[in-house]
Amino acid sequence: MRTERGVTIVGAGMAGAACAVALRAAGVEVRVLDRGRVPGGRMSSPALHDRRVDLGAGYFTVRDKGFAELVARWDKAGLVHRWTDTFAVFDAGEPPRTSSGPTRWGTPAGLRSLVRELLSDIEVTSSTCDTLPSGDVVVAMPDPQAARLLAVPDAVDYQPVIAVACGYRDLGGLPFTDAAFVNGHPHLSFVAHDGARRGDGAPVLVAHTTGELAAAHLAAPDDVAPTVTSAVSELFDIDTPDWTHVHRWTFAKPVAQHESSHHLSMAEGRLIGLAGDQWCPQGAPRVESAWRSGTDLAAAIVAARS
Repeated sequence: MRTERGVTIVGAGMAGAACAVALRAAGVEVRVLDRGRVPGGRMSSPALHDRRVDLGAGYFTVRDKGFAELVARWDKAGLVHRWTDTFAVFDAGEPPRTSSGPTRWGTPAGLRSLVRELLSDIEVTSSTCDTLPSGDVVVAMPDPQAARLLAVPDAVDYQPVIAVACGYRDLGGLPFTDAAFVNGHPHLSFVAHDGARRGDGAPVLVAHTTGELAAAHLAAPDDVAPTVTSAVSELFDIDTPDWTHVHRWTFAKPVAQHESSHHLSMAEGRLIGLAGDQWCPQGAPRVESAWRSGTDLAAAIVAARS
């Protein structure tokens, strides 16, 4: 039987929060550290012009049985709602079309509210870790960030994205209802009607840049705002926005996935775990894969400590 009482979790996004909840439920003491001022990671929903705007993950889907049970609890509590199963698709040189897929879910209070709900009775300490904390530890963050603290096996690279929130007086005449995938465009990859996904109808769009545009402006992300707003206005034939807000995601999207849902090893007499949406052997990285990664890692830690 291991004698260490607690586990330190570095990273308070969905994976870190899920791991903390599962460890706490198993009777393990947890300490959660995050470099951000508030938990949430890439499920960021800052308050802009008196309302929350989702600037990170655009939505979430539900395929995993365990995650479905959690979402059902959130749904009953009014924290989430079914958004849409159909997005518009704008292909370069082609007429707009629609594409149906799994139900996408949204949140009235922003996606960050779900991480906050998971961590509602777990304290999160704002801290920037330059070295790996002592004792058993979980690193729940993108591989390039985790690699600053330890060696990551078969590390996955990430694509950057710059998100630009655009506020309008009115969005009448918008050629899509909920969101649009944009293919083959030099500047845009995805645009969401934030009022539709949040459910309040606010005239706010959130545009995600291509990885190439983001990579060229990581040092000065605000510089992309005119390029993005012009592209949005031209593509959708709408006016320029009244206000914009820019957020840089240096590590936004994994370009590959690990072949397991988590990693756990023993080093110098202690357990070291890795989790995140990049640890998803089946399907593309998404919110539910981050939850599954953190949950599976917690189960492996409990088993290893007994």
